Amino acid sequence: MTSDQATTLAGFDELARRVEAAQDGPDAHALVRAFAANPAFRPAEWEELTTEDDPYRRPVRPADLAWLNYGTALGPDDTLGLSGLLGHRMLRNIYDADLLYLPPNRNAAADRDGADFYGAANRLRAALAQPVLERHLFSFLAPQRPSLSGGPSVDGVLGELRGYWEERRDHPGDAFAVLRGTRDRREATTFALLQLSAFLPAARTATARASLGEYDPAHAVARELLVEDYRRWVADSSAWTALLAAAELTPTVGAYWQLYLNTSLARGNHLHLLSRSPYRHAELLGAFVHQCIDDAVVATAWADAIEDGLGERPALFTARPSAATPATPATPDGLDGLDGLDGLVDTLLTPLLALSGDAALIAFHAGFTDAAELARRWDRDLADQLAWADAIEEYKAKARAIDAYLTTEGIEVDLDTFVESCDETSTTHVHDEHRLVMIESGDMHFWNNVTHKIALSDGDKILIPKSRLHGSTVLSGSCTYHQPIIPDDMYLTF
Repeated sequence: MTSDQATTLAGFDELARRVEAAQDGPDAHALVRAFAANPAFRPAEWEELTTEDDPYRRPVRPADLAWLNYGTALGPDDTLGLSGLLGHRMLRNIYDADLLYLPPNRNAAADRDGADFYGAANRLRAALAQPVLERHLFSFLAPQRPSLSGGPSVDGVLGELRGYWEERRDHPGDAFAVLRGTRDRREATTFALLQLSAFLPAARTATARASLGEYDPAHAVARELLVEDYRRWVADSSAWTALLAAAELTPTVGAYWQLYLNTSLARGNHLHLLSRSPYRHAELLGAFVHQCIDDAVVATAWADAIEDGLGERPALFTARPSAATPATPATPDGLDGLDGLDGLVDTLLTPLLALSGDAALIAFHAGFTDAAELARRWDRDLADQLAWADAIEEYKAKARAIDAYLTTEGIEVDLDTFVESCDETSTTHVHDEHRLVMIESGDMHFWNNVTHKIALSDGDKILIPKSRLHGSTVLSGSCTYHQPIIPDDMYLTF
C-alpha cells in the first residue's frame, strides 16, 4: 500500500468514526433531516391527497423537522405526537426502499419519484438515519416490558400467551366496539381498512425477510413457518384486493399514505426492525407469534365489521382448515386455538433454548410483549380517531362553545395564525396539544378520511383534539385562520 492509499484509507476510517459518533450524538437529528430532504417526501400538493398511481410519493412534512428533535428518545406518553407520526413515516420509507414496488401503470410522476425513492443517495442517507429513528421511536418499549412471573420458563411464556389469547378472543379491541357504534358505518369502516393496509402487508413482508438465510440445521422449522406465512399472503392477494375494492380502495402500496395513523405504521415498522436485525431472531419470532394470535382473534371481528359497514363478507377472513402436520403446527390462518398455540411456541422455542438458553426465552418474550403493547396502542388510537371523525358536528359545537367562553371570560391563550393561498395544502399531521381551527376569512377543505372532505368558510370553527390525524386544502384566493391552543383542563370541561 502506498502512502497516498494509506492516507485515503485513514480518511475513510475517520469518516466512518464520525458517522458512528453522529448517530449517537448531537448531530443525530441532522442525519434525519438530510434523509427527509428527498424530493419524494416533499409536502403534499392539493392533487396528491391520495396517490393510487405512485407508490413512491410519501409526504413527510420535512419543514417540521426544523423544530423537532430526533436525537432524543420518545417517552411512553409522547408516542402519539407529531414526532412519532413523521418518524414512523420516515422509517417506513427507509424499510420500503429495500423492497420492490411497482406502479399500476407507467406515469411520469412515478418515474420521477421512483428515481428519488430508490436512488443511491436516498439509500445512503437512509442507512445513516435508520438507527436514529429506531432509537427515537422504539426505545420506550424496553423499560415497560413486564418480567416473566416466576422467572424464565417455557411454561411461564405459554401461560402468558394463553392468557393473552383468551383476553383478545373475548375482547378483540375497543376499535371494533367504536366502529359498531358509528353513525356513518361505511366511512368508519373505510378508515379502519386504511389502517389495516398500513401494517398487514408490511408485517407479511417482514416475516418473509426473516425467513432469508441458511439456518435450517439449528432451527429447522422456523424458516418453513415464516415462508408459509408469506406464501399464504401471496395466495390471498386476490382476496385482499377484493376487500379493498369493496371500500373503493386500491392495493397500491402507499396509495393512502397521508391517512395512516402513526400506530398503524408502528406495527409494521416493529416487525421490519426485528426482521432486519438477525441478532434479534428470537424477538422476531416472539413478535411473529403475536401476529399469528392477532390474526386469529380478530378475523371474525374484521369480517363482521366489514359486512356491517360495506355490505359484503370478505373472503380474506374466512377460516381455513388447519395446516398442522406432526412437524409443522398450524400457522397462521390455521392456528387452531390454544393447542395450536402450544405447538407453535414449542416448535419455535425449543431450538432457541438449545442454542442460547434463557437469553432466547427472554428475548422471545420481549418480542411478543412489545408487539402486544404496540397492538394495544393501535387499538386505542384507532378507536379515538374513529370516534372523533364520526362526531365532527359535535366538535364544531364544542369549538363554538370554547370560543365563546374564552371571549366572555377574557381568557387569552396561545395561538398560531396562518395566511395561506389558493390550493395550498397542509399535509396530514397531528398536534401535540388540543387546538381550535377558526376561519377568519376564506374557504378550505378539512379532511381526515378518503371518503369526503369537510367544507369550512368564514366564521366556521372546529375542535381538533391532540393526536388526531387531519389535513387541509385552501380553496379560496387566500384563507386566514387561527389556531388557539386549548389547555387539557379546559378541553375536558367541554
